[in-house]
Amino acid sequence: MDWTVSFSGPGLAAAAWEGFMSQLGAILRKDLLIEWRGKARLLALCCYALTFLLLFSFAVGPDSVALRNHAAAYVWLAVLCVSTLLLVQSFQIETEDGALEGLLLLPVSPGALLFGKAIANTLLISALGAFALPVSVVLFDLSPSGSWLGLFGVLVLGAASFAAPGTLYSALTARIVAQQLMLPVLLFPLVVPAVLAAVKATSLLLEGDPMGQLSVWVSVQVCFDLIYWSLCGFLFARVVET
Repeated sequence: MDWTVSFSGPGLAAAAWEGFMSQLGAILRKDLLIEWRGKARLLALCCYALTFLLLFSFAVGPDSVALRNHAAAYVWLAVLCVSTLLLVQSFQIETEDGALEGLLLLPVSPGALLFGKAIANTLLISALGAFALPVSVVLFDLSPSGSWLGLFGVLVLGAASFAAPGTLYSALTARIVAQQLMLPVLLFPLVVPAVLAAVKATSLLLEGDPMGQLSVWVSVQVCFDLIYWSLCGFLFARVVET
């Protein structure tokens, strides 16, 4: 009996992990496929981000030094504001006609549902940032001192810090009529520290890092991502039960 338990335990754990990853992958593919089929929406969000950057440029005026000094903040503000419109749609399909309840009755793991959608949102928000960053380089006449690979890495870490809590709050507010208002009200105060870390890391890559502070701010981003994703994974099961 003891030998049976010792050998079946790891096997059951491996089967459970395989099922979890299979569910996560299916949800991720489904969300990305929906966005691919509706490419016009992502294109509209990119145009909206461009509008934000133009408004910041017009608001500051011809002061090129100020534009360069605050370019990282403008990029992240544009990405944050536009990403809320993306996050609002995360559970739109699932909440129509009781599809969310159907998924949970299959049963689909709440963790797989959250992380699948959060990874999809991370990729989509990163795509928005990958569009906004080169535009800002041209618009604000920047000369990045860091590598583009480093900028993209910081971009992905920042997108992940929005995606996990944004997906959680999207599920929480999915059935509220004023969801587009409530989601940013709940999300913005929570992600302010992560935004500050992302802005600082991006600014160091754009303007230079003479004191070697980049690794510190990237570590802060990673810590926020770990905290957000862990807490959201823990709380999501209670959110979908309500």
